[in-house]
Amino acid sequence: MIGISDIEAAAGLIAGHVVRTPTVESPGLSALLGVPVTAKLEVLQRTGSFKARGATAKLLSLSEADRAAGVVAVSGGNHAISVAVMAEALGVKATVVMAKSAPARAVEIAEAAGATVRLTDTMDDAFALMSRLQADGLTMVHPFDDPVVVAGQGTVGLELAEDASDGITDVLVSIGGGALISGVAAALHARRPGVRIWGVETVGAQAMSEALAAGGPKPVQLSSIVSTLSAPTVSRITYDHVTGLVSDVLVVSDAEAVQGTLDLADHAKVWAEPAAGCLVPAARRVLERVGGDARLGLVLCGGNATTSDVMSWAERFNLR
Repeated sequence: MIGISDIEAAAGLIAGHVVRTPTVESPGLSALLGVPVTAKLEVLQRTGSFKARGATAKLLSLSEADRAAGVVAVSGGNHAISVAVMAEALGVKATVVMAKSAPARAVEIAEAAGATVRLTDTMDDAFALMSRLQADGLTMVHPFDDPVVVAGQGTVGLELAEDASDGITDVLVSIGGGALISGVAAALHARRPGVRIWGVETVGAQAMSEALAAGGPKPVQLSSIVSTLSAPTVSRITYDHVTGLVSDVLVVSDAEAVQGTLDLADHAKVWAEPAAGCLVPAARRVLERVGGDARLGLVLCGGNATTSDVMSWAERFNLR
């Protein structure tokens, strides 16, 4: 399990390389949900998502030999962007592997940063190719099966604990492979004991909820449009953190996640991707369970969806 000392060490390591993003009370979301809401704006992070934190922590932890040999990463989009951009900034050669379903914008950004981009038919194929490239001598920067990466993502929770006003009772965090919620939960468990942590997934990207049902990580079938949450399995480290520190994992539909993205734009004045939009419908479910005296914290994990993508999804689901 990741401890607060690991997260504090990661915070010191990445300071100056990433942004300490704003933690703000949101009058618009508070009015929409009917309770006080605080938002952690990782949409304003370098590379557009929290992923820059874990990627930077891992890259800075490597030996000179490993950095010279280069790194490889697999991603549904945001991890690839972060590894590519931060590797360029730190002078490390990077290869990123993505499924063809990954956002075109993510491919463009990774290539513009100088990374070698390899596309595969499925995420399962992407993880398999990453393993082969690792065997060829590249150092893997895994998106969630690495304690250094988890500690780096945990700096989100450390900042939230330090910057949010007193009284937050429940914090909602999206789950792909689970590094973000694992790190955030570890930080809040240490700094804000008693705060409940809730995970959120989308239908067709349910690796953590299926792992919880099965009693451990297992491969899942992916079908969600939310590629940035589409991990083919969670890891033992993230599974253990969620089982030990998280109240429950909620699953919402793709349509609800896209509607949440529209709600964030309309009410919070924040542009986010559906991986963050899914928190809005999940928040309503949390309130049904814990009551109207709750004070919510939402970790808005990233904003790397194009306007055309969101409008296309909204049209597909007949949303307004």
